[in-house]
Amino acid sequence: MTSDAELIGRSLDGEREAFAEVIRRHEGALGAYLARRVGREAAEDLLGEVWVAAFESRGTYDQAYAEARPWLYGVALNTLRRYWRSRPAEDLVPDLTGLANGWDPWSAVVSRVDVQAVLRAALAELKPEEREVLTLVAWEDLTVADAARVLDLPAGTARRLLHQARKALRNAPEVAALLTEVNTVKESL
Repeated sequence: MTSDAELIGRSLDGEREAFAEVIRRHEGALGAYLARRVGREAAEDLLGEVWVAAFESRGTYDQAYAEARPWLYGVALNTLRRYWRSRPAEDLVPDLTGLANGWDPWSAVVSRVDVQAVLRAALAELKPEEREVLTLVAWEDLTVADAARVLDLPAGTARRLLHQARKALRNAPEVAALLTEVNTVKESL
């Protein structure tokens, strides 16, 4: 199978379909990455911006790396940062005015949402660099070295940030209570 680096090199030499193959390989993962951060609707628009930015900057890609996924996550992260900076603060909060009168969404909430809320709150307490390394490794299935490439950090720094993030999550009282609850359920099965 042709590496991403070879495809990017061929696209630089004028082969149009080569970069389209890079897109086909990584659009699902990058789309999911964006959707987890800004929602599905905004992610669809941003994904197009990511591909335009990646195509325009493909000449800067270090072809010593066979896989372009970490580089593409870096392009996506920069696109997200531009998006967040361009938005008024009130636009970053979901609009709840469209809910039907008298409809109580909370009665339909299941324990899974509670778990997600606990984890999101714990993630929000992390330093931004720790959170980024952790989510790239845990959610995007990147290695620590690849996460370091995305964030333009030394690999040792990324390892330290990941360790700090994991330690902070383990020590967060809400997460510790959640883990205790999960272990209790496992033991009762």
